[in-house]
Amino acid sequence: MYVEHYMTKDVITVSEDTRVLDALDIMEGNNFHRLPIVRDGKLIGLISEGIVLENSPARANKMSIHEINYLLTKTTVSQIMTKDVKTVSKDTLIEEAATIMSDNNIGVLPVVDEENHVIGIITDKDVFKAFIDLTGYNERGSRLILDIPEDHPGILEDITNILAESNTSITHIYVHRIAKDFSEVTIQLDTEDASEIEELLRYEGYSVKNSIATTPVDKE
Repeated sequence: MYVEHYMTKDVITVSEDTRVLDALDIMEGNNFHRLPIVRDGKLIGLISEGIVLENSPARANKMSIHEINYLLTKTTVSQIMTKDVKTVSKDTLIEEAATIMSDNNIGVLPVVDEENHVIGIITDKDVFKAFIDLTGYNERGSRLILDIPEDHPGILEDITNILAESNTSITHIYVHRIAKDFSEVTIQLDTEDASEIEELLRYEGYSVKNSIATTPVDKE
């Protein structure tokens, strides 16, 4: 899974001479919290609501709203923007983007091309969506979780062969290695009633820890 598949492509950006107050209005009007700053389409910085707050006057609690707004109209984003911005390309793996966000305690990555032009933006929410899609949790069907106390090569082949012989379609499968020789195998099936499959796997010697019916989430 690549960043390109989950990034927002129609990115709103601002120039370095944009007033901070105007940048805040753009963020509020579009319900997001960060803005890439560009010069000739190339990324030169990033501003966020948090950065604005960090750069607000120390005595803001003693100032009137009028005075604060006045200062914000006189300040441009270039004066307070973050210049050391972590970025990714559209061909970056989602897992790598998630690692960069986690390691640097950030929630957004501008997506740039070879010449540093901004072509997209990906956020932690996009990564969460990719994870959910990867696991198939929001798809209609059933999910079986198997305990594999003695993991060894060939386990997945054996499980998939058992399901293939029963004419059961697997939509998603992944392994969580909990300890050196202990793993959980999660299987997403396209059938809503997995009771027979569950019994079959138990008959073949597998420990079915859990069986869950899954349904699409209404996003409206």
